[in-house]
Amino acid sequence: MEYVQESSRRIPVRGEYDVIVCGSGPSGVSAVLRAARLGAKTVLIEQNGCLGGMWTAGLLGWIIDHRKPESSLLSELKTELAKRGPAGSPPCSGSFAFEPESMKLLLEELCRAAGVKVRLYTMAAGVLRRPDGALAGVITESASGREAWRGKVFVDATGDGNLGALAGCSFEAGDPERGLLQPMSMFALLTGVRLAEIAPFVNGYTPRAQAVGNLHDLLTANGAEPSYHDASLFALSGELFLLMANHECGVSGSDADDLTGAVMCARREIHRQVEALRRSGPAWKQLTIAATSERIGVREGRRLKGLYRISLQDLISGRSQPDAVCRVAAGIDVHALTPSFERGFDRYPYKVQPYEIPLRALISADVPNLVFTGRCISGDFFAHASYRVTGNMVPLGEAAGVLAALAARENLPAALVPYAQVKAAL
Repeated sequence: MEYVQESSRRIPVRGEYDVIVCGSGPSGVSAVLRAARLGAKTVLIEQNGCLGGMWTAGLLGWIIDHRKPESSLLSELKTELAKRGPAGSPPCSGSFAFEPESMKLLLEELCRAAGVKVRLYTMAAGVLRRPDGALAGVITESASGREAWRGKVFVDATGDGNLGALAGCSFEAGDPERGLLQPMSMFALLTGVRLAEIAPFVNGYTPRAQAVGNLHDLLTANGAEPSYHDASLFALSGELFLLMANHECGVSGSDADDLTGAVMCARREIHRQVEALRRSGPAWKQLTIAATSERIGVREGRRLKGLYRISLQDLISGRSQPDAVCRVAAGIDVHALTPSFERGFDRYPYKVQPYEIPLRALISADVPNLVFTGRCISGDFFAHASYRVTGNMVPLGEAAGVLAALAARENLPAALVPYAQVKAAL
């Protein structure tokens, strides 16, 4: 590869903060809200044009493993969404459905009320270091150019561990045998159909196995066999539906060419699928794509090295932790790593018991003032395939935000903040 030498330049400092959070997905926005509510001066840096990550830019209006303590921010979000419009748990589902546009506005309002400085359309591009190896700041790129943001404590909520990688953290990626990553999926919002007429194809209104089988057979019969065998349709409200029906295998969320190719391929497939459904009968004739997601759903990226690595054995034994911050009930969910015959899920003979995630898995082993949250926390391939669902991202973000705020207040490395203080604040 050819390289060029960039000229040195002076970079303006946009501000100094107690806590800097990169990434505003379910975990990042939860982290910054908790930190700000504890009195920390915070900034939230997000590369998309809205807060919420996969909930909003990704259109994933469906929360799995959402039953968390009433004190959780997730309960606050669910209650407020239900007040604002169609939101709740479908009758045959243990999940929670909402409209992504409602979530966008709600998150903005909560951040404004908490005094969070929000910067959209901005990506972390580098870091500044202190002599002891800790981070001193984040360098970003945006329409405003290259800028620096100084801080005391930093939270990587990018999903793919981008900030941790820039900071030089050790990480793992992919399955232990081949290093393959789980496939990506693009989501689409559909309208123009009535729930009463297509209920046999809709998760939550028909048992999942039956609903996905019906949808797969309908798509295949009309010439659009889905690349994701367990293609799924979800009702977000009376007239708005969420389609997840494609797999993009062998691509990486940390490679811009891979992301570009995956997005374009997935969008073509979604349009073919909708055209096929329109041909399938009167109930589908007016089916319309309201939107395809701004960001493709990346299931797996870097897993950063923390003070504790959550393992498959933790899941099998249902391990409790002395510094628990999240209880997980989701099973191991590995979408097919290659375009296999079934093109659905890779099957493993492991039975998961509800288990706990420790605070130590959120603390960097390499950088003293860096905290992780979201799917880039420290865990093995199988553990990640369980805890990565968005219902778990909120309590993980809350714990990261509380830890970061306390570390900044006391001028301590994250690892030296007593767990009892974090637990009390949560």
